[in-house]
Amino acid sequence: MPSKVKSDKITVTLADRSQHSFPSDTTPLEIFEKLRSDGMQKKPPLAVKIHGQLSDLATPLKEDAELEFLAFDSSEGREVFRHSSAHIMAQAVKELFPKAKLAIGPALEEGFYYDFAFDRPFTPEDLEKIEKRIHEIIQANQPFIRKELSKQKAIEFFKSQREPYKVEIIQELAETQFSLYQQENFVDLCRGPHVPSTGYIRAIKLLSSSGAYWRGDERNAMLQRIYGTAFPTEEELEAHLRKLEEVKRRDHRKLGRELDLFSISDAAGPGLVLWHPKGTLIRKIIEDFWREEHLKNGYELVSTPHIARLDLWRRSGHLDFYKENMFAPMKIEDTEYELKPMNCPFHILIYKSQLRSYRDLPFRWAELGTVYRYERSGVLHGLLRVRGFTQDDAHIFCRPDQLEEEVRKVIDFTLFVLETFGFQDYEIYLSTRPEKFVGSLENWDKATTALEAGLKNRRLPYQIDPGEGVFYGPKIDIKIKDVLGRAWQCTTIQVDFNLPERFALTFIGEDSKEHALIMIHRALLGSLERFLGVLIEQHAGAFPVWLAPVQAKVIPIAEAQHPYAQEVMGQLLEARIRVEGDFRNEKLGFKIREAQMAKIPYMVILGKREAASKMLAVRKRTGEDLGEKSLDQVLELIQEEVRTRRN
Repeated sequence: MPSKVKSDKITVTLADRSQHSFPSDTTPLEIFEKLRSDGMQKKPPLAVKIHGQLSDLATPLKEDAELEFLAFDSSEGREVFRHSSAHIMAQAVKELFPKAKLAIGPALEEGFYYDFAFDRPFTPEDLEKIEKRIHEIIQANQPFIRKELSKQKAIEFFKSQREPYKVEIIQELAETQFSLYQQENFVDLCRGPHVPSTGYIRAIKLLSSSGAYWRGDERNAMLQRIYGTAFPTEEELEAHLRKLEEVKRRDHRKLGRELDLFSISDAAGPGLVLWHPKGTLIRKIIEDFWREEHLKNGYELVSTPHIARLDLWRRSGHLDFYKENMFAPMKIEDTEYELKPMNCPFHILIYKSQLRSYRDLPFRWAELGTVYRYERSGVLHGLLRVRGFTQDDAHIFCRPDQLEEEVRKVIDFTLFVLETFGFQDYEIYLSTRPEKFVGSLENWDKATTALEAGLKNRRLPYQIDPGEGVFYGPKIDIKIKDVLGRAWQCTTIQVDFNLPERFALTFIGEDSKEHALIMIHRALLGSLERFLGVLIEQHAGAFPVWLAPVQAKVIPIAEAQHPYAQEVMGQLLEARIRVEGDFRNEKLGFKIREAQMAKIPYMVILGKREAASKMLAVRKRTGEDLGEKSLDQVLELIQEEVRTRRN
């Protein structure tokens, strides 16, 4: 029988479904160059998908293939670009500091980092030298060369290079083959892919360095982490650096200190927030709005303890599925108790306190409940990642036939609340069943269908986030976009068939028999701490009038106007305007600047003329001079902004 002759031609199918013929062993990069010369391809690719699998552009094609070229405008293209940048930085560090040991260097959403074991922190002067060497490596246009080694050979190689962290990584993985990437004399362990050569990285900047524990565990060695970012052009890099400066200006930790809103003290413990009077006042305004709107929307308010017997968390399943996020139990009279990581078991106990009829459902119970979760100290971050926080929690207990309508109502309520605070741009994810889950597949499908129907009913765009549901049910996550385009996780809506089963939650049906109940977990703002951190950064500390802890500052020019200033303050306070007075013996310009730095929306300036005419000279914190106004006009101005909750 004649042997099959291998064709020396392959057919390549592109993303637009066009087909092209090339010699066997042609690389995707060569294909792109040929098509570009024919005017068919525009954006330079950084990597390629071959039959849906990420790959290097230098991969020889030996058979027919479907190709999708990835440029910087795709998330996968950006990841390849920035991960390649991390390798170039690691090469520069190893060349300048040969004793540094390589750990890991992943791409981030807007940059990259690399961790090194080194005997001291990297200084700003070190970063300058490293960045200079990076640019030399880029200029040299060194190719990224992929090599494959067996597990044993890879271990032997990195042992010979005295790279213990690479050896540890290889030993822990089950793979039998490992890929390495080399540029010049630098070799790193990496799955890839990478850009074809170092010259592809046009604009790069090192940003900072800090300490970081190996694998994020404080029990492990402290490493030195260098952060950087990279873009295809200098213009894009400069725009990003300007954005980073704006992020620094809006940092809620800095503004929280400057505006005297909150603090976190080592004496109390990391991740535990101390709310100062002005911060507490903002919280109260948000909480009052939250309670008022929940009552309007058919919710009832409940309040539950901060601790419970450990057995409650065992029964709920949290001890099995959430233990790593819980604090160690405490012993009281020979019984173990646990700080609550969730509010839901308490709401369940309220439901179980008496028999419930189908006529009474649904129950919508809401609580601003403070919970406690163990977070490693290395990930704590101001108000955004804490160990004790107040969740704007609610649980809905409903019949199966009420599920879709209740999900729809929660989505509508969510959008109203978020829009009230000025957020109208969202990323929405529907998170499906994870590998580790409880409950039946049938119930998971029912829950997922109900959530999806709610999103489709409102015609909201969403993405499926496969496997990211919680252990007891699927969920909708809504991330709000701030003025800088950053996404923040706030709202979560979760359908739960599991806890009702675990706690035998039922209702008496029309047939006088017990029937299974459905439970919806939902938080609209997520946590007050995190949401306030986002609000501070959204407004750069200049809260809208309805949220501002001080809405107006009365500033008399001289001591002779103090009596009139006191009179004006009294009338503003009587009208429930939050007002302060500045009666210090300081220059007017100084007082105005301080009020502007305190982000106070309105300044009421009183001089000799205003005292004589019983008028008010009004300025906004932006510097805009509103001229003279009567007290009634000022009241109307402020009260209208409060009434409409203008952002």
